[in-house]
Amino acid sequence: MNQAEKKIDRTQLVVIGAGPGGYAAAFKAVELGLSVTLIDPEINPGGVCLHRGCIPSKALLHVAKLVSEAEESEAIGVRFVKPTIDVAQVRDWKNGVVETLTGGLGNKVKKLKITYLRGTAQFKDSHTLNLSLVDGVTRELAFDQAILATGSRPIMLPNIAADSQRIIDSTGALDLVDVPESLLVIGGGYIGLELGSAYAAMGSKVSVVEMTNGLLPGCDRDLVSVLKRRLEKKFASILLNTKVVDLKEQKGSVQVTLEDKQGEQTSKRFKKVLIAIGRKPNTESLGLENTTIVKDKKNFIVVDGQQRTAEPHIFAIGDIAGEPMLAHKAYAEASVAAEAAVGRKAVFDPRAIPAVVFTDPEIAWCGLTESAAREQKIKIKTAKIPWRGNGRALTLGRDDGMTKLIVDPETDRLLGMAVAGPGAGELIAEGVVAMEMAAVSEDLRQSIHPHPTLSETVFDAAQMFFKP
Repeated sequence: MNQAEKKIDRTQLVVIGAGPGGYAAAFKAVELGLSVTLIDPEINPGGVCLHRGCIPSKALLHVAKLVSEAEESEAIGVRFVKPTIDVAQVRDWKNGVVETLTGGLGNKVKKLKITYLRGTAQFKDSHTLNLSLVDGVTRELAFDQAILATGSRPIMLPNIAADSQRIIDSTGALDLVDVPESLLVIGGGYIGLELGSAYAAMGSKVSVVEMTNGLLPGCDRDLVSVLKRRLEKKFASILLNTKVVDLKEQKGSVQVTLEDKQGEQTSKRFKKVLIAIGRKPNTESLGLENTTIVKDKKNFIVVDGQQRTAEPHIFAIGDIAGEPMLAHKAYAEASVAAEAAVGRKAVFDPRAIPAVVFTDPEIAWCGLTESAAREQKIKIKTAKIPWRGNGRALTLGRDDGMTKLIVDPETDRLLGMAVAGPGAGELIAEGVVAMEMAAVSEDLRQSIHPHPTLSETVFDAAQMFFKP
């Protein structure tokens, strides 16, 4: 008899959803001594991040990086023949990466003796779940405490057929069925730009349409300008202040009607259209109406500093618990919820949550951005270092990067950090640690950075605040 066939009447802790937040919470709770049941439809844990998000997208972006480096190496005297891409082999390799990671998590579930049930759950009341398992079995499960970690899903435009092969969301794009001759990306956020970059490198003529006046709304404009200059060379077009007013799927293409800010409309055809206009929390179909759990206007579950909902014995973490909808935020919230569940003093109160866009160049930031400071009328000092004077950047053949520090003008305390360039996602961790430790710019200036590295740009930026 396997685990899914065991009759389970009660569990100390049930975790609903086995994405980054869910499996991390389950692992932590077991380590803290609780008996845990983990519920998810997939064969192994991993959630959207491992199965249909973070990991497969980064695998495709690695392919894009290899292609781009081969193309650009000619400038330094290294010439390659034009790369050929075996789409099926790339897809198999990407799927292999996913299977390795999710399989490893499945083995850890067994090692920790977590009861893993494949299926979905709905609250019957605040202490009982109705389970619908993938093998057709339904049952009730009583619990002492619960952690909700059901994640999020892509927002789709209305009236689009769920099985459309030409109008797809991020999940469809990551399936990598083919590399279309032309691709329209609707949405200039990080998902659209990452996937657009991957497809452009693999041979698609990519166009991006964004209804606001800039790519990556909410991101530091200096970072965006660095990225946009490079994307303009990679993409067929970037259309800002433009919205899609009509999509018509036809044989062999999609006819798209676009409207600019003056109200003028144009019609274009694309082989495929990727809709990447954001994500929404999976808070429906959980039976929350059978509890006192409260949702806000955006359908996020309202939680306190310990991730507790209005039902104190039920916690919510990850994408369903509010923005930013990032896997590493879910990891941190999972630890807090698990510790709170066993009575430990724990609170989710980070000074900085890093954000990384894995385009080329990568851009990353943490803490306060210059744009946000301006909007909130917060007084700041900034130091900005272009990478064209950094030795390591020049040896990489990349001088288009930038590092920016934001500090409090009175206390010199670091309020934010922003980076654009190769490896920005790695560099931003220094800013996060500095902010968590309440560092001032002098701390960064006095810390010896290795030479020659891109991290020296952090040191150089800090030097700009030095007053003899």
